Formats: sequence, structure tokens, C-alpha cells
Amino acid sequence: MSKEIIVSGIRPTGNLHLGNYLGAVSNFVKMQYEHNCYFFIADYHSLTTHPNPADLHNNVKQVLVEYLACGLDPEACTLYIQSDLPQIPELYMMLNMHANLGELERVASFKEKARTQPNNINAGLLTYPVLMAADIIIHKATKVPVGKDQEQHLEMARTFGNRFNRVYQKEIFPEPYAFNYGQELVKIPGLQGGGKMSKSDGDGNVINLIDTPVIIRKKMSRAVTDTGPTEPNTQPSAAVQNLFDIMKLVSTADKLEHYKNLYANCAIRYGDFKKDLAEDMLNFLQPIREKIIDIQRNEMLLRKVAQIGKEKANESANKTIQECRQAIGFKSF
Repeated sequence: MSKEIIVSGIRPTGNLHLGNYLGAVSNFVKMQYEHNCYFFIADYHSLTTHPNPADLHNNVKQVLVEYLACGLDPEACTLYIQSDLPQIPELYMMLNMHANLGELERVASFKEKARTQPNNINAGLLTYPVLMAADIIIHKATKVPVGKDQEQHLEMARTFGNRFNRVYQKEIFPEPYAFNYGQELVKIPGLQGGGKMSKSDGDGNVINLIDTPVIIRKKMSRAVTDTGPTEPNTQPSAAVQNLFDIMKLVSTADKLEHYKNLYANCAIRYGDFKKDLAEDMLNFLQPIREKIIDIQRNEMLLRKVAQIGKEKANESANKTIQECRQAIGFKSF
């Protein structure tokens, strides 16, 4: 049985945090040994927000560093930078020729962006689903790890691939579908009392993998709790339950049980609880943080990894784009 071809993009928009590490990234690490995986750093996608050139380069580098530190193996998967593949913008242009204005304007993410940033409604935002489709089908992906918010884009990737096949009467692109991890993704709670750990709620809601001990202790000390239990065996508030859930991941079972008992008996001191949790968080993240720092310093390794990924991804993408050119009628004299 042949391996599934899996493609997933990584936006260079800042540091990975604990939620990324224990959630999607841990699954990427497993997937790379079980499937034919293409993981790319989506620097073209970031252009819709007009990043500073120095910031863009540094963000791409940091993403590459942190994914390597988390366990992505450039020998086991294809880890590359999107802008290293000229075939992607070429396929993007080909697909755009058959993308209809009406269907692009109806995309939920475009309507949301048009509402929240009315001074930057550029063509890249409008055709974002087309670029995403090109990223996916350039390697003839059959599976794509996506969240609920990206399912419409994946549906459009199927639409554009099928439309290309139909227009040029060639079965070039298979239909990509959402990847099923086989189990629920680990969802790491945030520090601000709400839902999952996410930067959309501010940097104070997340523990970045590269955060220093000083920063981690400060963030944990400011983590949202409540006024404390007033009766024995009451159910913790959502904010306090978040901290118990995090402790379950980074502390010993005995320590978690100790603080749960204190809470149940109205004897918990949140200051001590959060200090203890911060120290366990530091011990848990120290090995990964040390790897990040080591890899950051190794420019030769980063150049080698980027080159290996570029060569492997170009080999795959070039086969697809040549099929597309032939189907369209582009021929050399």
C-alpha cells in the first residue's frame, strides 16, 4: 500500500508555543515516518500583510529552527521554503485563469479580512485560496492536516484541481481531503482563562518554546485564576481548570493530585500553585529550548536543510508543472 502524500503549510508569523508543540507539531513528527510528507514555510502567504523584509527573513529562519528542534527530520520528510519553488506561482497563475470572481468573494476568510482591514483589501487576499490550492496540488497531495477554519479552502483546492482536469481533459490532480489523525488533537489551554492556547488572545496567553525562564515565570504569575473555592469539592472555574490541565502535561501525577486535593479542601494558594507550575514548565521545555538555541547558531545546518528541502520539493513540483504545461499546450520549439 502506497503512502499518502501529505502537504501542510507553516506561516512564518512568530514563535511556536506549547500548544503548537504538543498539538499539531507532535503529529507532524509522527506523520513524517508514516507518509510522504511535504511541510513548507509559507512566506508567499505572509506577503498579504506586507511584512518588513528583515522581519520576513528572520521569521522564516525562526520557523525553520523551531520545527527542526521539535523533531522534523529533513531526511524523513520534505521541509522547504515556499518561495524556493517557482512552480508554485506558475501553477497559482494557471489556476487563477479559471477562478471566478464570485466564488472568491464568497470565501468566509476573505469576507472577514475585508471587514477587519478595509484599507488593505488586496488581490492576494482575494486569491488566497488559489495560492493555497497551488501549494497543495503541486505535489498531488491526497491529505492535508487542516483545522475547521481551513476546510473551505481545502474544498476549493478540490474544486480548482477538478476544474483544471476537466478543462484540459487530463487527470492530473487527485482530490485532497482533510487528514484524520486517528485521535483528537491535544488542545493546550491558554493562560488567560479562555479556551485553547492561542496568540490571537495576546502573547500573555501563550508559553513560547523560546521564552526565557524570567518570561515564563512572569507569564505564569499573571495567569488568570479566580477568588478561590469557598466550599469543599466545588468544581474549578474554567480558568483554574486550564491550569490543572496544563499541570497534567508538565508535572508529576503526584503533584497534580496534591494541588487538586488542596483545591477540594479550600486550602489552595494560587501563588504557590502557579510558582510550582512555572518551575515544572521550565523543566519540561528546557531540552527543546536548548535545541532551538543550538540550531539557531548553526548557519551551515540551516543552509543545508533549506537546500535539501528545495531540491526534493522542486523535483516533485517540476513533474507536476510539466504535466500542466503539456496539458495546456505550452510546447518548446
